[in-house]
Amino acid sequence: MPVLISRPRHWASGVIFASPHSGSIYPDWFLADTRLSPEQIRSSEDAFVDRLIEPAPELGAVTICAQVPRCIVDLNRGSDEIDPLAVRGVPRHPLNQRTLAGLGVIPRVVSQGRPIFDQPIDRVEADRRINDYWRPYHQALTALIAEARAQFGQAILIDMHSMPADALLHLNEPRPDMVLGNRHGLSASARVTEAVTAALSEEGWSVRCNSPFSGAYICSAYGRPGKDVHVIQVEINRSLYMDEKSITPRPDFELFAERMSRVIRRLSGLQADSPTEPAIAAE
Repeated sequence: MPVLISRPRHWASGVIFASPHSGSIYPDWFLADTRLSPEQIRSSEDAFVDRLIEPAPELGAVTICAQVPRCIVDLNRGSDEIDPLAVRGVPRHPLNQRTLAGLGVIPRVVSQGRPIFDQPIDRVEADRRINDYWRPYHQALTALIAEARAQFGQAILIDMHSMPADALLHLNEPRPDMVLGNRHGLSASARVTEAVTAALSEEGWSVRCNSPFSGAYICSAYGRPGKDVHVIQVEINRSLYMDEKSITPRPDFELFAERMSRVIRRLSGLQADSPTEPAIAAE
């Protein structure tokens, strides 16, 4: 299955934790064709983010995690964000900056602009990936959001990602540990954004909002605060919990994960329309 959903015994308030970029099942057909080493190909993966959100079902929230790697198909892109340099037979239509950089729904490059393949793939193969991997994930996510709204009158999607430490080097110090994206208020209310910020800040992490990442396709496609659907993108500095070169957890990974579980506990009972502190979900 291209997507893994884990449910709590008692869903507290319609909160969903998602990890669309932590998929790490690399098919043999893909590895046989790529020019990159395993470490290089995994550099675009949000490694171990699925492990960080694993406690959520015990704390009252749903999780949805991709199984397919980002370098095969990017679930945080629109299905029409196709790079003509990555896929043969695609017309050269106006492209956004992400797609121009080779980071469309069928990625052309991984971190540091390293090409995945020597030549573009066929359109038939691109369509197969979208149909087999992209559509099932988004169908499942759409269904979860609809279920949350029907049951609780709200859906709060916390879309979890990780960012390379060097993605922050252009910022003045002190650089943030986490970057939240709500598309400058278009994908989540100020109240929800403040609750996520507070939960992370209470664990001692520094938080910045909408710079340098304001949220990509999932925020723009699903975030509708006026209709009680709130989407926050959370980018975690990878150097806080993993060795980026070897793509292995740091020795203190479990301590980091414990801190993140406290954030999840705090947010799993979040009420978007409540001016008070979010409720803590029962175990």
